[in-house]
Amino acid sequence: MEKHRCGWCKGNPLYEAYHDEEWGVPVKDDDTLFEYLILETFQAGLSWITVLKKRDNFREAFDNFNYKKIATYNQKKIDSLLLNVGIIRNKLKVNATTTNAQAFIKIQNEFDSFSKYVWSFVDGTPIKNEFKNHKDAPANTPLSDMLSKDLKKRGFKFVGSTVIYAYMQATGMVNDHDVNCFRYDEV
Repeated sequence: MEKHRCGWCKGNPLYEAYHDEEWGVPVKDDDTLFEYLILETFQAGLSWITVLKKRDNFREAFDNFNYKKIATYNQKKIDSLLLNVGIIRNKLKVNATTTNAQAFIKIQNEFDSFSKYVWSFVDGTPIKNEFKNHKDAPANTPLSDMLSKDLKKRGFKFVGSTVIYAYMQATGMVNDHDVNCFRYDEV
């Protein structure tokens, strides 16, 4: 018997694996939180499947999302990234990755970890919504507005409320699996 999944991932094995294994699982590890943040910023204006298909290329191009290295990227490295056909070559987004890595480190220094900072917005506990259909989930919320605004104030780029809500869903801060999805009660 086939498992019931959220409708947005059906029909693509890569999407289904991401849904089944990662999406909505609470992430409290700074390295993984940074990876998701960067991937979500590159996804802005595009479909998530586009980013997923290029994820391994992103890992290779961006030193396995090592934010300490990325924070020190110089123009030569940025120029080489803009020539890399394996990633999304948006100049503003590539430049924002270095800026975001620097801002990420500042938050770590202030809060002892990025995880402590970002999870404080949900009091350390995932918000469990009860949507019957993925189409009922919002694109953003007052909470994602607040987190987005705070990140922007701290120097982050490409962190609009919709990007941040997708980030909150991906990292398990918000459980937006359909209530009849097999993952709803698992995460």
